[in-house]
Amino acid sequence: MPANVTPEFEKAERRYREATTDAGRLDALQDMLATIPKHKGTEKMQADIKHRLSQLRREQQKPGHAKGPDPFHLPKSGAGQVALAGPPNTGKSSLLAATTSAHPHIAEYPFTTLLPQPGMWTLDDIQIELVDTPPIAPEHFPSGLLGTLRAADIISVVVEASDAGADQLDALLQTLEARGLTLRSAPLNLLSPSEPGTRCGLILFNKVDAADPVTLELLREIVPRQLESLPVSARTGEGLDVWFRRLWTLLARVRVYSKQPGKPPDLHRPFTLPAGATVADLARLIHRDLPETMKFARLWGHGRFDGQQVHRTEPLQDRDTVEIHE
Repeated sequence: MPANVTPEFEKAERRYREATTDAGRLDALQDMLATIPKHKGTEKMQADIKHRLSQLRREQQKPGHAKGPDPFHLPKSGAGQVALAGPPNTGKSSLLAATTSAHPHIAEYPFTTLLPQPGMWTLDDIQIELVDTPPIAPEHFPSGLLGTLRAADIISVVVEASDAGADQLDALLQTLEARGLTLRSAPLNLLSPSEPGTRCGLILFNKVDAADPVTLELLREIVPRQLESLPVSARTGEGLDVWFRRLWTLLARVRVYSKQPGKPPDLHRPFTLPAGATVADLARLIHRDLPETMKFARLWGHGRFDGQQVHRTEPLQDRDTVEIHE
């Protein structure tokens, strides 16, 4: 049976042959595995790619293997990490500058962002990390970027709120799907682990301050049913608060404040935990041995009364205050 590989696979294979670093080869091999047609005619090719991936990973783990820092790998910080993905000149860097203290290079010409750049967005004592990424085009997908997008909790796709937005959105979603990434606007705790290629995603129509209302409405109608869209403006700030609050909901996390016995709660630095976390989970964040040494906890928030004594298995809700007794 012939392989009948896709153009995306051929591009990834060409990148693999041209790669000069292990990181570049690893990224290209991952793209090859994601884009190769899955049928009997490609079984040997799939096995060969997996073998090369395994071999390369083992080589990287050997003592003395030269390893430089991967600029596309950004450790997560805050309540969650959100990658901004989009075509050139849709305003990703402007959104980062408008919401965080980061100072990305902003210019009217395309491809000014060459590497991921993070910034922390703080609102209502919540911190969400935004990551501006290099632009994506059908013929331009930087080596290493796929790892950045896969690692992010949410991918916010940024396109223009203009006539060009429809083509931009269609091309970008196709490019991501060709690399094994399918976006869905669902809270992280509701995404199925049986669909590893599915990522939480949200569409942003940027530059809405200059948009025609009819065009914007038409754009929203072409958004795939599994995705949500929001109009925003990096220039005027329109829609940014709504975007932040939607990100917080999609992250499916809760803020919990700690309180020492006899002292007021610290309302400026909450702990953030996954929705459904318990008092024991909070105790473990404070100190790994605390769940075993704690006797009970008192709860202010969703309890029947302030200071209610609760068990370590008590589930926590957003903005609860907990006082742990040892």
